[in-house]
Amino acid sequence: MSKNPLYVKETDFMTHARQVMRDNFLRGVPVVDDSMKVSGILTDGDLLKIRATKSNVTVKGYIHVVPMITPDMEILKAARLMLDASLHRVPVVSGSDRLLVGILSDVDILAAIKPTKKSPKNIGDIMVKNVITCYPDDSVSKVWHQMLDYDYTGIPVISHNDETIGMITRRDIIKAGYARIGEVDGEGSKAGESPKVEKVMSTPMYTLPPEASLNEAIDKILQYDIGRIAVASNRKLLGIVSRSELLSACLIGTGL
Repeated sequence: MSKNPLYVKETDFMTHARQVMRDNFLRGVPVVDDSMKVSGILTDGDLLKIRATKSNVTVKGYIHVVPMITPDMEILKAARLMLDASLHRVPVVSGSDRLLVGILSDVDILAAIKPTKKSPKNIGDIMVKNVITCYPDDSVSKVWHQMLDYDYTGIPVISHNDETIGMITRRDIIKAGYARIGEVDGEGSKAGESPKVEKVMSTPMYTLPPEASLNEAIDKILQYDIGRIAVASNRKLLGIVSRSELLSACLIGTGL
């Protein structure tokens, strides 16, 4: 886990939380009450749900309940709790008093564990097929709605010839100041004036062939600090493998 994590309070405005996450490139931030006890976590996906750029809505209404994870918990058990909660980061608390002592991410866990003997051998066996994609000339507004509708953290960007180009993620949108919510974006523009994906997306798209091993995918995710790997052949997208798929595969055969 990482110690002394940044946090926000239940009474903070969501605009403040968005600034904290954008300035520090965070995918999630713990939320505490006035007694500094952990209430839950705020995710980058929650930031995309704000209804107005200058909203005075507070963090309290967007808190995700989190599993109780303590510093002495076995790491594989913590991984299972994180997956079951559909979270990528979880606060680590001191115990029954729920004081914040750290934060644990799926990256931290992937860096510490390995696939088991019963894990699938190739990423082609665990990849998600029929992936939603977008084009570089699509609007960020359109992608934003897709992320909300499908609860995606990232969407591959392909050319009109179906070749892989890059990836647009929640973090890209928030970092660029286009965490547009409702009918206006981060710059106050109307939905129809939303910037194009090519202005925000990350390039290149990191890819591996379907026969690549789970360890190869984990190594690349850790090396480039990315949330997912595109599975491709001759630049044609076949599927996506995320941290969650890799983490789940590493738990096969552990009894968790």
